[in-house]
Amino acid sequence: MTRHTARNRLAAGALLATGALTLTACGSGFNDTPGEGQASGSGKLTLLIGSSGDAETTAVTDAVAAWSEQSGVEAEVQTANDLPQQLSQGFAAGSPPDLFYLAPEALAGYAANGSIAAYGDDLANKDDFYPSLIDNFTVDGTFFCAPKDFSTLALIINTDLWTAAGLTDADIPTTWDQLASVAQRLTADGRVGLAFGAEYQRVGAFMAQAGGGLVTDGAATADSPENLEALNYVKTHLNDGSFAFASDVGAGWGGEALGTQKAAMVIEGNWISGAMSADYPNVNYTVAELPAGPGGKGTLQFTNCWGMAADSGNQEQARSLVEYLTSTDQQLAFSEAFGPMPSIESAADAWSAANPDATAFLAGAEYAQFPPNMAGAADVITDFNAQLESLKTGDPAALLKTAQSNLEAITG
Repeated sequence: MTRHTARNRLAAGALLATGALTLTACGSGFNDTPGEGQASGSGKLTLLIGSSGDAETTAVTDAVAAWSEQSGVEAEVQTANDLPQQLSQGFAAGSPPDLFYLAPEALAGYAANGSIAAYGDDLANKDDFYPSLIDNFTVDGTFFCAPKDFSTLALIINTDLWTAAGLTDADIPTTWDQLASVAQRLTADGRVGLAFGAEYQRVGAFMAQAGGGLVTDGAATADSPENLEALNYVKTHLNDGSFAFASDVGAGWGGEALGTQKAAMVIEGNWISGAMSADYPNVNYTVAELPAGPGGKGTLQFTNCWGMAADSGNQEQARSLVEYLTSTDQQLAFSEAFGPMPSIESAADAWSAANPDATAFLAGAEYAQFPPNMAGAADVITDFNAQLESLKTGDPAALLKTAQSNLEAITG
C-alpha cells in the first residue's frame, strides 16, 4: 500500500471499506479489448496499478522494464483512475490485466467467483513474507497472492509543541492513562492534543489495544466488552476535548491536522512521511508506537497484494515478475522511491537502518490486526464508519450491536 493510497482511503472514511478501494492514480485505465496481452496468452504481461503519484508510477514502471529486459518477456504497466471499478470492468469484459493491485477486502469476492488465481503457495519467497500478511490474503485456508508492501498505525507527535508543553522523551505515552494525560497537556490555544479519523481504520486501533476486534477466528465479535471499553475510552476524551476527530478540527485527515498544527498528535500510518515532507516541511515530528491498552499493544495494518487473473495465459511469467517485484532489493528500492514498508522479513534490518526515525511502524507488525477481509466486510465497515462519526454523542453499545448484527450476516 502506498502512503497516499492509504491516506485517501482512510481519510475518506473507509480505507478498507472505501479508502483502500478508492485508490487514486495518474493516468488512464487499461484497455479492455481482448488480445492486447490481457488474459490472452500472447506472452505480453499487463499490470494495472493504483498509483499514489509520479514517484510510484515511475518506480514500478522502471522495475517492470528491468525485469522485462532480464527475462525477455514484454510487460506493460497501466495506471488506474479508479482501480476497483476498472478492475471489475476488465473482468466483466473478459479481458482483465495479468497482474493488479488487490485490496484485502476485495479478495474474497474475486476468489469466490473464480476470477483470481491462487499462486501464493507457489512463490519461491513465500516463507519471507510476514505471517500476518499471508493471513491477510488467505481465504478458506488458501494463500492467494503476494503482499506487495504494507503499513501500520503509530503515534505521530509534533516535537516543537511537545517541548513547548514541558514534555520530554520520558513522557512519550505507553499506556492509555499516559496518552490521556499528555493529550490534555497538549490541548491549548485552540489546538487538540490528539486527532484521528472518524473511522474504524483509526478507532479500531483502540479496540485492538483493549483486546478486542471486529472478527475473531472467523466469528463476529464487534459487541464484545473489550470493544465497548475502547469506544467508551475514546468517547470520554472526545467529550473532554483532549481528543478530536480530524474532521472536527477542520482537517481532511490526520496528516493535515498535524501539518496545520490543529493537533499536537495524530494516529496515522507511514504514508504520512511523504505528505509531511511535501506539504509541511517545516513541521518537526517524531514517531512512537501506539500506547498499550488493557489488552496490551495493538495497531492495525493495511496492505495490497499482487492479484493474478485466473484467465491469464501468462501465469508462469506473471509469478516470476511478482517474485522479482517482492524481492528484498526491489522492495527496498520501492521504499526509497515512494515510502512503503517491505512485506518481507529479510528487508527489515536494511529498512530500519535506512529509516531509523520510522521503526515504530515496523515494530507494529509483530502485533498488528488486519481489518476483516471476508466478502461483504467493506460494506459493514462503511456502515460502521458512518456511525462512528457520531460517537461523541452516540451510544457505543448500540453502535457495536449494529456492527455485530451486520457482521453476523456475512460470517454466518
